[in-house]
Amino acid sequence: MAGAGLAVSVPIAAPPLARASASAYTARRVCAIPSSCSSSSSFRSSPLRATTGLPGNRRAARRGASVACAVHGQDTTIEVPEVTKATWQSLVMESELPVLVEFWASWCGPCKMIDPVVGKLSKDYEGKLKCYKLNTDESPDIASQYGVRSIPTMMIFKNGEKKDSVIGAVPESTLTACIEKFVEK
Repeated sequence: MAGAGLAVSVPIAAPPLARASASAYTARRVCAIPSSCSSSSSFRSSPLRATTGLPGNRRAARRGASVACAVHGQDTTIEVPEVTKATWQSLVMESELPVLVEFWASWCGPCKMIDPVVGKLSKDYEGKLKCYKLNTDESPDIASQYGVRSIPTMMIFKNGEKKDSVIGAVPESTLTACIEKFVEK
């Protein structure tokens, strides 16, 4: 594996039913670790199914053993800046550009799903649209002022006025269609 990085051999204990027939059992699963990984603390784990490798031992092969292999992934998520009650007026209401605000909470699963989409849109519309996110747990008064009852809710503001809103973890195309109505072409 020249140039592929480091290969690690991970010992796997025999499944309980296979131990009687294979007393000196040892199986190994080889996991490739990319050479771009600089430290083990930056690895992300991903479970793999390992098989025994012994012919005729299908029960153990079906069961397998969980093996954590280190895989280094590149985080491509664009971080959307936060807006709070203290910064709301200057960042949203007084903005020269249209503003997309994502109303979210840290415990909300659909909010986590839509966050990368909003991040991508902030990059795609850079210079034409500003994107922020507002944590409804930390700034509930702003959320209630604009009638946010479900999260995630994305609202578009232009010239200090609420122009449109989209509720839920919607596809990127839905948000794009909404944004296109308010950005300069």
